[in-house]
Amino acid sequence: MRRLLMPVPLLLLTLLASSAAQALEFRSVGASPVILYDAPSAKGAKLAVAPRGMPLEVVFTSGTWSKVRDVSGEMSWVESKDLITRRSLVVRAANAKIRAAADESAPLVFSADKHVLLEMAEPAAGGWVKVKHRDGQLGFVKINEVWGL
Repeated sequence: MRRLLMPVPLLLLTLLASSAAQALEFRSVGASPVILYDAPSAKGAKLAVAPRGMPLEVVFTSGTWSKVRDVSGEMSWVESKDLITRRSLVVRAANAKIRAAADESAPLVFSADKHVLLEMAEPAAGGWVKVKHRDGQLGFVKINEVWGL
């Protein structure tokens, strides 16, 4: 019996190409906090509670459950119905500068500490993303200072 095996370098290249072809899908926790589980079942172990608006990367969906990754890289499961398409971002820099325009020399509108949630107001472009703070202030932040894109 003869097996056909793919050479390891070709297999790795195929896997990398297929994962790179998939776009990242981000969702946010809806109006109420949700429980994150270790398995796609309410009978699974409860790992944490995700607050309203928290961005999560959807890695895989199985039935009514989504496997998600949070800003710290932790993986868990959440009921898909508890996620919304409105995009939120979390500040990952120690002190992110939100500016009036997508330019380093633009006036500072406000600064946001690490872990602050911001609403994505417009899609990212040119290394910047327009965001909105919960108090209504709008501005642009560098994409490398936030997570959820």
